[in-house]
Amino acid sequence: MIDTHAHVYAQEFDHDRDTVIQRALAQGIDTICMPNIDLDSIEPMLATEAAYPHVCRSMMGLHPCYVDQQVHQTLDTIYAWFDKHDFIAVGEIGIDLYWDTTYRAEQENAFLTQLGWAKEKNLPVVIHTRNSMQETIDLLAQAQDGTLQGVFHCFGGSVEEARAIQDLGFHLGLGGVTTFKNGGMDKVIPHLDMDQIILETDCPYLAPVPHRGKRNEPAYTHLVAERIAGLKEISVEEVDKLTTTNAAQLFRLS
Repeated sequence: MIDTHAHVYAQEFDHDRDTVIQRALAQGIDTICMPNIDLDSIEPMLATEAAYPHVCRSMMGLHPCYVDQQVHQTLDTIYAWFDKHDFIAVGEIGIDLYWDTTYRAEQENAFLTQLGWAKEKNLPVVIHTRNSMQETIDLLAQAQDGTLQGVFHCFGGSVEEARAIQDLGFHLGLGGVTTFKNGGMDKVIPHLDMDQIILETDCPYLAPVPHRGKRNEPAYTHLVAERIAGLKEISVEEVDKLTTTNAAQLFRLS
C-alpha cells in the first residue's frame, strides 16, 4: 500500500521516527508521500526523505493555513526549490476558511499560482480544502485545461462533491475520516469510482478508529483500506491493488 499523505517528518515523530517507518513497512506500506506545508517544514521533510530514500517521497508547496501578508516572498522561495530537488507533486496547496478568513484573497491567489506551477512542471497537485469545498472546486474548474491532475486529500464531502471532483479528473484521498462513526462516509464511499481513490493517513492527524484521538501513523493505512473494502463489499487485497495502482500512476512512482 501507499500512504499518499503523511507528515512523518513532523516533530511528533522525532523520538521514534525509525520505529514508525519500520511499523509501516511491516504492515505492507512501502511508500510514504510527504506534503510540504511552509518554509520551516522543508528541511525536516528533505532530511526524512534522505534518511529513507526508498520509502519517503517529498512534495513542494505552501499550505493555505500558512498564507499571510508575506505570501509572495514565501512563494518565490518555495518555487525556487523545484530547481534544486525532484518532487513528486505540488502540495499541499488549497483553501482553508475554517480558522481565519483574513487572507482569503491571498489563499486563492496562492492556490492559482501553484496550479500554474503544476502545469509548468507537469506535476500533480495535492489539494487541502476545509470549509471551502465549493470555492476550491470552482477555482480548479477555472484553471483546468485538461492537463491538471491531482487529489483532494482528506476527502469527507458529499457524493455530489465527489462526482464534481472526479469529473475534473481528480482523485479522492481517503483517510481516517472514513472510519469515523459520524463521518458520513459510509453513505458516500459505496458510490465512488475506485479508479480515482487513493489511501492516506494525514499523520500525525486524524487517526482512524480504533486509534481516533491519538497520534496517527502510516501503518494505519491498512485500517482505511479495510473500511473501504467493507463499504464497497470487495476484498482488502483488491482495495490495495486498485489504490496502489492509482497512486503509483498519479505520482509516477516506480
